[in-house]
Amino acid sequence: MKIGIVGGTGGMGEGFALRWCLKHDVIIGSREARKAKEVAENYTNTAKQAYGPNVTIAGSITGDDNISLAKNSDVLILSIPYEFIDDMCSQLSKVVSNDCIVVCPIVPMTRTDKGFTYIPLEDAKRPAGELVAERMAPRSRVVSAFHTISEVKLKKVDLSLEADTYVCGDDPAVVAKLNQLASEIAGLRPVYLGPLSLSYQAEVLTPMLLNAAKQNKLKHPSLRLV
Repeated sequence: MKIGIVGGTGGMGEGFALRWCLKHDVIIGSREARKAKEVAENYTNTAKQAYGPNVTIAGSITGDDNISLAKNSDVLILSIPYEFIDDMCSQLSKVVSNDCIVVCPIVPMTRTDKGFTYIPLEDAKRPAGELVAERMAPRSRVVSAFHTISEVKLKKVDLSLEADTYVCGDDPAVVAKLNQLASEIAGLRPVYLGPLSLSYQAEVLTPMLLNAAKQNKLKHPSLRLV
């Protein structure tokens, strides 16, 4: 499977690349192909060192510009800020294949003197999952997931995350494929919340989690239903 990560040069992109390259071909995206290729080479070296000589890396990590990688991806992860959704998705929607699964881990939040707040709730704006689905039609191929994962833990491939990721999507077959991909990350359990219209329930957990971490001096916390 080819997994493209738009905006993949950030911390989450690195974590996903390191985890999924064991079985899949991961394409790191950036506005500039040269930067993406340099970062991908660094991620490849990191993966080899992290897994060691006794672990076979059957996939690969390469780099390309965001638009080019979208043309060749079976799964497309949108690791971009909320305010970039309109511009980026308008470009991606023109080139992405009809059967590509689009994953939205975007959390629309901001930091105030009170703590982290959820932008749609405070400013009467649309949840990220809804915006992406509107701009990356058909809606059925869009899944909302991976909002509350610790970036630090994700990059440490020797760690089991011991966490849930809360998934929203309208098409059961698309959700099932995403759940399988999520389950390949050690200790990560996908939990289905419901249709994409409930994406806000998954997104709002992130500012809550960050506020709890700050107020209670918790390092890299995660969520799990027990």
